[in-house]
Amino acid sequence: MEYHLAQINIAKLLKPIDHPQIADFVNQLDEINALAEQHKGFIWRLKDDESNDATSINPFKEPDMIVNMSVWENVDSLKEYVYDSGHVNVFIRRKEWFEKPTKAHMALWWIEKGKLPTVEEGKQRIEYLQEHGNSKHAFTFREIVYP
Repeated sequence: MEYHLAQINIAKLLKPIDHPQIADFVNQLDEINALAEQHKGFIWRLKDDESNDATSINPFKEPDMIVNMSVWENVDSLKEYVYDSGHVNVFIRRKEWFEKPTKAHMALWWIEKGKLPTVEEGKQRIEYLQEHGNSKHAFTFREIVYP
């Protein structure tokens, strides 16, 4: 069986998404999402039908929490996008917009090639990682677990 890599990351905004302090982040969303979609190894990303991003999707029921989910061909393509593309500029500035996480805020897992994860599955994976740590069910870049 062949696999692709799914990822979810969550972040709690310091202020509501329409607050001026968050505007620079919001203004970059289209550009960063387009960069992901054009990146080698990109397969899919979570987005709603209206805004072309996922800022309105919040399965955690916590105010000002935002979710990002995507699927990639492999670990290397996702790592390259996160750390070696224009995305890194947003990553560097994250303290301006988001609370510092106190528990795991990103989870990776393998999915069967041709399948897409659901938001609920992503939520369950990150909660599992927060409770149990790295495993075949959910892991991080620090300790990649291969199928």
